[in-house]
Amino acid sequence: MAWGNMMSYFSLPNFRAIFQGRVRQVGMQTHTIKSHGAKIARDHLHDWLILLLLVVIEVILFAMHPFYRFVGKDMMTDLKYPLKGNTVPVWTVPLYAVLLPVAVFLLVYIRRKDVYDLHHSILGLLFSVLITAVITDAIKNALGWPRPDFFWRCFPDGKELFDRWGNVICHGKGSDVKEGHKSFPSGHTSWSFAGLGFLSLYLSGKIKAFDRKGHVAKLCIVFLPLLAASLVAISRVDDYWHHWQDVFAGGLLGLIVAAFCYAQFFPPPYNDDGWGPYAYFQALEESRANTNAGQSMNALDSQPMNALVVSQQRRQNGDDLAPLEELESGRM
Repeated sequence: MAWGNMMSYFSLPNFRAIFQGRVRQVGMQTHTIKSHGAKIARDHLHDWLILLLLVVIEVILFAMHPFYRFVGKDMMTDLKYPLKGNTVPVWTVPLYAVLLPVAVFLLVYIRRKDVYDLHHSILGLLFSVLITAVITDAIKNALGWPRPDFFWRCFPDGKELFDRWGNVICHGKGSDVKEGHKSFPSGHTSWSFAGLGFLSLYLSGKIKAFDRKGHVAKLCIVFLPLLAASLVAISRVDDYWHHWQDVFAGGLLGLIVAAFCYAQFFPPPYNDDGWGPYAYFQALEESRANTNAGQSMNALDSQPMNALVVSQQRRQNGDDLAPLEELESGRM
């Protein structure tokens, strides 16, 4: 019985109703890319320029050499984990952390035809990921913490070499040594939680996960992106590219930035209006105000015409006041 109720809850008609939310209750108006897209782009031009600036900063930070922290012989005990490849390749991170959420946003737009929701969700997502990336790489370069596999990056032949102060003298490949000083925090993890964490907040608002009706099954949808991000974080520890502290800090950083960026454009998911962006409700209020103003003007314009019609009708009906008006005007 319980399983039948669960399957009926995730049926296609009900799933569509979930994504429609309370839109029909408030009489949603369509704001398409064609009708409102250019205006929204102009209003947020400075935001897109800042995004481009963040991209430039991130490229510079990625190309920079990190601080080569002192690594003594006694520290090598915890840095001799095997040198492995990435379970989750670097090129896949933008796919699931950026393109996947954007695909979900597009599906919602196709269903609702709300360009405010589409624009602000994409803008918020990009800010979340890029701000997280800049903070992550800035900390990586400034700290220069060695990875768990640093020994084999520094001494690929296993022959240790130290200077007179006890610091390592690496003879490994330059790019491997450079990457070996970028352990804290985890970039894979911070990107994952920034993108998928934003998607989780977005979905929780769209399906009204916190509507106080006790539909715990909705939380499965909300937790799914977070589970994927968590598995990416675990893979970084399993591959010996990061210490557990690295992925913990990266995940926390990504979630915090995602929450702040989401709050710039959307009400909290537990809010009654959490299914739509602030801009949509503002546009709705402006539309209602303009409609009410137009109705008021039409009512005022119709008053003189109504009075003239009433006067003519009274004369045609032989109103008793007509002879008195003519008497006073000297016509009788």
